[in-house]
Amino acid sequence: MKPSAFEYRSPTTLAEAVSLLQSGNGNAKVISGGQSLMPMMAFRLAVPELLVDLKHIPDLNMIRIEDDGVHLGAKVRWCDIASDQRLAKAHPLLAEAITHVAHYQVRNRGTVGGSLAHADPSAEMPGVALTCEARLTIVGGAGTRIEKASAFFTAALQTTLEPDEILTEVHLPAWPAARRWAFKEFARRKGDFAMAGVALFYDLDDDRRVVNTHIGAIGISDCPIRLGAAEAALNGSVVDDQVIAAVAAAARSEIDPPSDIHAPAAYRRALVGTLLARGLQQSIGQ
Repeated sequence: MKPSAFEYRSPTTLAEAVSLLQSGNGNAKVISGGQSLMPMMAFRLAVPELLVDLKHIPDLNMIRIEDDGVHLGAKVRWCDIASDQRLAKAHPLLAEAITHVAHYQVRNRGTVGGSLAHADPSAEMPGVALTCEARLTIVGGAGTRIEKASAFFTAALQTTLEPDEILTEVHLPAWPAARRWAFKEFARRKGDFAMAGVALFYDLDDDRRVVNTHIGAIGISDCPIRLGAAEAALNGSVVDDQVIAAVAAAARSEIDPPSDIHAPAAYRRALVGTLLARGLQQSIGQ
């Protein structure tokens, strides 16, 4: 199929882009990499009357590494992250997660902001943002606001973005050098969306006991989610095989994944436990 007719504009400032979105009266869409929006338009699952392209707006493709963490502009592409060797140290969880994103062609065009705004529940970047307590900068007709990732995703393919708002920056908090982490996902074929995935990190106190556990999951709900019971089971422990088994069991017990053409709920539940156990086992050796 082909997209329905639409108007195309390419502003040079954020203010102009916001004004164009306001003029669309809810029938305008932002486009950057277009790796999600264009297929949806081709199948007429999305029928915007106006596309507002961000490609000529400066300063949205920066990667800054500062004392408070990593700052990613909304137009940063997956290939930009992969080629920035600083991120392997500054945020290894992010660097690992994006290696699972789709295929080379998509990674060469797809953007951080586009993935977050699209909010596919199986996508890697929303899972990383939620797990790492990212803060999102959003610009719109009412001004600039900062949104926590935990509040941003509201349902499958839905966020708190208003029709005249643009996500401009993602801030991932600073990453201690000694932090333990892992990212694991499983898809039927490499590059497919994950049937389930797990992102995790934790720190160790002076007694080598786990503190500050963060465990997120993708592909098992209509939004990325934190696994609170699994986090509680890991906090305060010394990680060993017995603890790993208990944490995996806690994760399986607390989730209620869907069944669909790709996998039944029981399979996804077991998969989350397996991925989490493998991730924790990997983290021990870091």
